[in-house]
Amino acid sequence: MAGLQTATMRKNIDTFQNEPFLNFGNPENKRQMKDALASIQKELGKTYPLIINGHHFYTDTDPLITSYNPGNKDEVVGYVHTTDIANAERAHHAAQLAFEKWKVVPADERAFYLTKAADIIRARKFEFAGWLIIESGKNWREADADVAEAIDFLEYYARSMYDLASPHKLSSVNHNIDNDVYTPFSPEASALTYIPLGVGVCLPPWNFPLAILVGMTAAAIVTGNTVVLKPSEKTSVIAYKFMEILEEIGLPPGVVNYIPGYGHEIGDYLVDHPQTRFISFTGSKAVGLRIFERASKTQPGQKWMKRVVAEMGGKDGVVVDETADLDRAARDIVVSAFGFQGQKCSAGSRAIIVESVYEEVKEKVLALTKELRVGLPSDNYEIGPVCDDIAYERVLNYIEIGKQEGALLLGGHPVDGKKQKHSGESEQEEVVKGYYIAPTVFEKIEPQHTLFQEEIFGPLLTLTKAEDWEEAINFFNQTEYGLTGAFHSSDEHRIQHAYHYMHCGNLYINKKCTGALVGVHPFGGFNMSGTDSKAGGPDYLLHFTQAKSIARLID
Repeated sequence: MAGLQTATMRKNIDTFQNEPFLNFGNPENKRQMKDALASIQKELGKTYPLIINGHHFYTDTDPLITSYNPGNKDEVVGYVHTTDIANAERAHHAAQLAFEKWKVVPADERAFYLTKAADIIRARKFEFAGWLIIESGKNWREADADVAEAIDFLEYYARSMYDLASPHKLSSVNHNIDNDVYTPFSPEASALTYIPLGVGVCLPPWNFPLAILVGMTAAAIVTGNTVVLKPSEKTSVIAYKFMEILEEIGLPPGVVNYIPGYGHEIGDYLVDHPQTRFISFTGSKAVGLRIFERASKTQPGQKWMKRVVAEMGGKDGVVVDETADLDRAARDIVVSAFGFQGQKCSAGSRAIIVESVYEEVKEKVLALTKELRVGLPSDNYEIGPVCDDIAYERVLNYIEIGKQEGALLLGGHPVDGKKQKHSGESEQEEVVKGYYIAPTVFEKIEPQHTLFQEEIFGPLLTLTKAEDWEEAINFFNQTEYGLTGAFHSSDEHRIQHAYHYMHCGNLYINKKCTGALVGVHPFGGFNMSGTDSKAGGPDYLLHFTQAKSIARLID
């Protein structure tokens, strides 16, 4: 691997910087976003093939995936061919063959592919944001953040690969330490290098269909592995758009193979495959545990223990004590709970508030929530749809449970989505069909309640009262998850206590609990939140490598 090929490494790579977010208050940015959305309208309804070993396959497998705009159910985003077992095997075999050549490509060359991809996405930022708005239901700001994070992953992992492939300082031997056979002392050269694992299966989620897909794929290939990529059927068109970028930069055929499909069948086949070396997954706890169990079973012909890198969600929360800035805390509660309709694994679906300030914080939260408009993401409403009919029914079911467990304060029902209708000089709203649910707030939810314990993945916030800050932290910890959390306080002793005793992988002090930045907030959680992968951090690439120590006597 390129860890021993440091002579080819470029020395002048610049320092990583996060991609700046767009300011949609700028009229030019607003115009470009509208132009991109108008251009995408002309692309809707196309059919997309599989991509295996660089070849495009239009299969006979039925049914095709029909991707709908969740904000406008009558609008088809595209039709995507689906994979059967034969094509899954073909893709895996292509990845195996490509691995033999790709693993010896110097690390700086592999990293350069990533930076080229980042440059293209950066130049087409509005276009990619537009596809996210249309296919995943993100508003402009959330879509822009997704695109920026994808760029960040590419740039950060390229630079991380330079560091990983550079010489690692080891101790030197200054005497003879061979205890079995006497040999005269000779100088010794030692090296530690990181070599790739092999063929990996990448299973990204629908809720960050560009950023997480790009991140897990980029990490795998920059370290010398090859990939079989099975995107979520809800956002397979966005995944295809990234594949077009990989083709444009000239990534060798077979390094990434795109095989969308439905259900467990294809996923199970890829996870079980004896030549699968690792599985990178983001999604639900149930699916993550299924993958973990299946990957642990050795298949005939398998020569390794499969590695699983899993991020499986959370039941995150914001804790507020009586010393906090209550305006800031209320704002962060609302943004954490309702950003992208609560469809983030980091979403702060629980607010745990000290009793002495509970009523004041509650009123501030309700006032801010009432300001949120519900409507079509392409018209940049604050609250858009949930992802599909299944999510819609699931959230409504949790709302009914909440009515039995606690007290409904706001929302709790489906609503008509709105879109802007431009007529001459005036703008009017009209109804659009989509999976819209009013932002919902419950109180009197206790730690033993379902709404306190289970991940809902929708626009639903619960408020829980605690006697004091210590009980509030104790309540926070009473779930099986441990992904993100926030603690609002101005008391340094309490903040230090939270450092040690709030059990989550990403803790934010006097901030919202969403919006991790690559290189700034390495992301991943504890317990049933997954393997604590710390995506976007200095250790992440190690998940896709194995360390090899080499010692050589110098005659």
